[in-house]
Amino acid sequence: MNDEITPVASGFVARYGDHTLPAALGPDGDQVVLFSEEELDGFQPASGYWRRVVARAEVEWLVLVRTVAAFGGEPCVVLDEDEDGLHIAYTGHSGMKAEALGYWLVDHGAYEVVVPREEVFSIRVERIPVP
Repeated sequence: MNDEITPVASGFVARYGDHTLPAALGPDGDQVVLFSEEELDGFQPASGYWRRVVARAEVEWLVLVRTVAAFGGEPCVVLDEDEDGLHIAYTGHSGMKAEALGYWLVDHGAYEVVVPREEVFSIRVERIPVP
């Protein structure tokens, strides 16, 4: 395991002008909502942060960032980290394997568990381009 990689929350990130910002898919299919902790030109205040809705064509790139790993030889995504360890979600295809590894069913076909960090291997951050 590489202790230098800090698990990060999953989410969208966009490049807009000179800024790389947290983002979300907009209310319409061709829109992106950009977020900033500081006031930027054209951004509107919104409950402790600033936001701006732009056309998808206005961002240089848009990616989904997520931390993936392996637990018990099976793929997972890291949801969070705290003093109890890593909160992970199973991304394999066998509910029986997930349950055998100690995951609990949180929704139909969705399994999660909290395990010590040293039991999670091959931790890496993926950047998945959004077309």
